[in-house]
Parts: sequence; C-alpha cells; structure tokens
Amino acid sequence: MPLDETWWKNARDIAGDRVLSDPAALEPYGHDEYAREEYRCLPAAVVKPIDTDEVAAVVALCRRSKVPLTVRGGGTGLAAGCVPAPGGIVLSTELMNRVIDADPDNCTITVQAGVTLRKLYEEVRAMSLYFPPHPGDEGAFVGGAVAANAGGARAVKYGTVRRFVLGLQVVLASGEILDLGGKLIKSSTGYHLADLMIGSEGTLGVITQVTLSLLAAVGSVQTLVAPFATVKGAIEAVPPMLRRGVVPCAVEFVEHSAVHCAERLLSKTWPARQGTASLMVILDGRNDDDTMAQAEAIGGALEQSGALDVLLTDQEAKQAEILEIRSMLYEAIRPVTVDIFDVCVPRAQVAPHVEFIHELERRFAIPLPSFGHAADGNVHTHCLHSPLLDDGAFGGKLPGWRETSEKVRDEIYRDVVRRRGVISGEHGIGLVKKPYFFESVSPALLSTMKAIKKALDPDGIMNPGKIFD
Repeated sequence: MPLDETWWKNARDIAGDRVLSDPAALEPYGHDEYAREEYRCLPAAVVKPIDTDEVAAVVALCRRSKVPLTVRGGGTGLAAGCVPAPGGIVLSTELMNRVIDADPDNCTITVQAGVTLRKLYEEVRAMSLYFPPHPGDEGAFVGGAVAANAGGARAVKYGTVRRFVLGLQVVLASGEILDLGGKLIKSSTGYHLADLMIGSEGTLGVITQVTLSLLAAVGSVQTLVAPFATVKGAIEAVPPMLRRGVVPCAVEFVEHSAVHCAERLLSKTWPARQGTASLMVILDGRNDDDTMAQAEAIGGALEQSGALDVLLTDQEAKQAEILEIRSMLYEAIRPVTVDIFDVCVPRAQVAPHVEFIHELERRFAIPLPSFGHAADGNVHTHCLHSPLLDDGAFGGKLPGWRETSEKVRDEIYRDVVRRRGVISGEHGIGLVKKPYFFESVSPALLSTMKAIKKALDPDGIMNPGKIFD
C-alpha cells in the first residue's frame, strides 16, 4: 500500500526535510553491496533521524500505520540485509554520527549507530587505545557492524564485534527505548538482551547507540607472507602453526589467481611470486622483541609444513600494502562475481571444504576462487561468470553460468551443513541466504527464533522478510 498523506505529514513533523521522496534520491537506498541486482527494491521513503528520540517517533509512526521499516547503516553488507520490503521505508542512520562519550579511564567509547568504523578507529587511536575488530570496509557503520555481528580477519585472536559490545540503546517495534548494559564488565542481572540484538539484522529493534570496550594499544605489528604450492597445503599448515602456542592477530589464506586481479586493480605487487596460494599472518605484541619471537615460532612451523618461503616485514607502509591487496580481493573480482558464499566451518574442516570447492570447479567448469580467515574457519568462495586470466584480467562469459551458479550454491551449502558449519560467518542471512537458513537449523531452533520475533515485533514491521518470513 502506498504511504498516505497522514504518514507523510507525521514523518515530516518528526524529521522535516530529512524525509526523502524523490525516486532519484531513493535509489541508493534500495540495495547493499551484494552483486546480484534482482534483490534490489526501491523504498517508498527514506527518513534520516538525528537521535534516538526521532528514531522512536518514526518507529512508532510505522507501527501505527503498519508500514514496514528497514534500518540502514553504511550499506556495505553482502546479503541484501538492508534492502527494504516492497512498500516499506528505509530509516537511515547516516546523520547519527556523533561520539557520545570517549572514556579512557573505563577503556570504553560510546557512539551513535551512524559513526563509521573509520571514524571510530581514529577516535580510539586518539585515546591511545585499540578496538581490534576490523570487518574490512571502514565505511561500514558501527550500528550495522553490531547488527550483523561483523567479524573480519582479527577474529582469530580477538573474536567478533560481539565480544566488545558492553551496552546498547535500542528502539523496539513499539517505539519504546531500551538501555541495555553499559560500561560494566560483569552483570548477572536478568536476561542479557543486548546479546539478543547483536546479529539480529534489524529484525528485533533499531540499534541507535553502542558502548564498546577497548584494549591497550599494541606496541608492534609484523606481517608474514608464506607461499605454498597448493591452497590445500597452505590451509593444512594452520593447525600445526597454532599449536606453537602463539595466537596470531590474523591468519588469511588467498589464492593467487584472485591476488593477480587485486594487483592489476591497485597497480601493486603481492610479495610472494611462487606457488598458487599464500598464507598472510599478522602478529601483534607489546614490542618488537615480542612480535619477533612470535614470528620465529610461526615461521618455523610454516617451513616445516612445506612453505616455499617465509617473507617477513615490519615496515608499516609495506604491511599496509599487503593488507590493502588482501582487502581488495572482492572488489577486484566483483565485476565478474555472480555470488559470494560466506560460510564458516570448524577449523579442521577448512582444507577439505576448499578441496570440495575445487572439485566443484572441475565438475561444473566454473571459477570458484576462495580466500578467507583460515584460523577461524570463515571461507569466502566466489562464483564467477568469467574465468580469471594469468595477468589478472577476465575472460569472456561462460555459457550457462546462471544455471550453474544455482547448482554450485546448493552444493556448497550442503557441504557446509555436512561439516557442522554455518551458512554465514559474518555477513548475515538477509534475503540472499534465507532459503538455505531453513535447511541449516533445527525446527526447534527456528521456532524459538520465530517466537522471539513475534514477541518483540508482533506486527512484523521490523526489516520484514529477512532471516525468515
């Protein structure tokens, strides 16, 4: 149903000219960064509140009017999680970008949901403290990172965003405001409802404010790059490496076919030229002696596991270049990407899962370059409609790629479930993975989740259609 005049009047009473209606202005809010266009949907309106009270007023208006409401952060998601429902509106948190409280004594920072990760890192560095999670795109908003329980490369040592959330301010579907948690390290006082909101993808409430715990800043960072003859060899080197008693900040595996694309995009060079895959290991510690001792232990383990070389750098500029190449892998192959699979399996199952991916490549004759977080089990496989050439360029479109990609998706998710994994490690379910979500969880778990959704959002207005119907 189209929005009526009463809705428009009430919305403009709340947010004035921060209510958008022009189709050209609405278009950017109809999609996230997911590559496939069939999930796009133009919102009926976009509202840009500036504080929690305005959010509460907009949510209450939508509940009275039975208008679907989808919260949007930076729009950097990869599961169509912030795509509005047909006839629904988008509540954009982009103007809710203030730092509320920087508290070095309690090692916390409280920010509005629309603060970007880039701004967050800058504020935390100014406090001489450290916020470890780094999901990748620093244009993402803090509220969105919490709503998706974002992870990133550093999860192997520091965990996901969930580990650092101390408090949330949330607007429920009723328009009521909840203050959950705070600056407390411990609490056994009733249900821990903040945990319920983390990773809920905006289906249970609107996160408007976040309090995060911070750590002491690290004194030294070093990066190792170790090439291997095969990606299987690279991944199988990870468990014995971790048994050396050193917990790296990050352990990434990359296939060189995708690396060549990022090199071409950035006009930069990956340090390893041998083999078909590399491990990138980031180490952090109190000082250079600490990280060097870690590097010696890790490097020795990698050599014993068949690394063709172990390259070490402590130069900040060179480390930044290596990390940029890794971070831009998806952007580099995005023009030919049909689908991206963000799965997580037990660590020991990463190598056999990637071997299964290569079997699918051979069986279906379609490129499936994979990379990801080897030490936490999070694998990102990309289904492409064109082959990757040796120089990082793309070949022509493959015949029947669309039908083939559907078969590949089914096979990958089935393999993940067989290995007791999950179909999303850090991107969420959204619209994209919803059909497979039902097959990957038990009926009892699904019914419990639906009961929670019904209790907190009885009219079904909060980001409807995501995770489950």
